[in-house]
Amino acid sequence: QVQLVESGGGLVQAGDSLTLSCAASGRTFSIYVMAWFRQAPGKEREFVAAISGSGSNTDYADSVKGRFTISRDNAKNTMYLQMNNLKPEHTAVYYCAGVPRGDYHIVASYDYWGQGTQVTVSS
Repeated sequence: QVQLVESGGGLVQAGDSLTLSCAASGRTFSIYVMAWFRQAPGKEREFVAAISGSGSNTDYADSVKGRFTISRDNAKNTMYLQMNNLKPEHTAVYYCAGVPRGDYHIVASYDYWGQGTQVTVSS
């Protein structure tokens, strides 16, 4: 079992930055791929970014490349998502997910999810 808890969401203005955190417990955190997904109102949940167990490899959705940065601190069992220059279209509930069973870009690959944290960007 893996328990994931996100934090750090909130209401910000366009152009602001925000850092999300995902605290993990229950299994050896450092050996598993972890990822961020988001779900905007009326839309399907979509892949945002993923990071390897060691943190040496990362992958991003094209829509966030150069704007978002995923990282992890295995000593703290915590993953982060630094989001810069936010825009209203980034408004969504952001979820962390862990331990994919297949393609880490796909929602169905994950059994472990956090409860989500709301990010709202006003114009």
